[in-house]
Amino acid sequence: MGKVLEKPRDSLYERDFYAWTQEQAAKLRARAQNDIDWENLAEEIESVGRSERKEIRTRLALLIHHLLKWQFQPGRRSESWRITISEQRTWIPSGIEDSPSLKDYPEEIFEKAYAEGRRQAINETGLSATSFPAEPPFSVADALDDRFWPGEAFQPWDVLRD
Repeated sequence: MGKVLEKPRDSLYERDFYAWTQEQAAKLRARAQNDIDWENLAEEIESVGRSERKEIRTRLALLIHHLLKWQFQPGRRSESWRITISEQRTWIPSGIEDSPSLKDYPEEIFEKAYAEGRRQAINETGLSATSFPAEPPFSVADALDDRFWPGEAFQPWDVLRD
């Protein structure tokens, strides 16, 4: 059985993370296999993958949050809401384009993202929880579609300028 390597308490990884990343990158480029901090490097690479997923989940919840406000507070629609919706609709697909293995991830987490976006909408608007449906009134495909705007139709002049 392999021996578990313990991290030295005073390692560069512990003292200066950025310097450690630069050192490890240089060692990888030099193919210095024996000098690489394999355990920490593997953890950090996994962490990067988790952060990609977290970014998509966070942005999807933010998109849902603003779509719910858009749908259920039509008199308060603002330019900043429209911009936030548009930014998330741009960022999520471009993040997936950079990591195609995550293409199904928005669909996988849509229910959780909806619950989070709904909670944010309830907290921000002060409306009761019953004001926002417990089940999503739109799909993930709708949420990401630039042509989809839930609720009452609107004209550009109906949107409040911030």
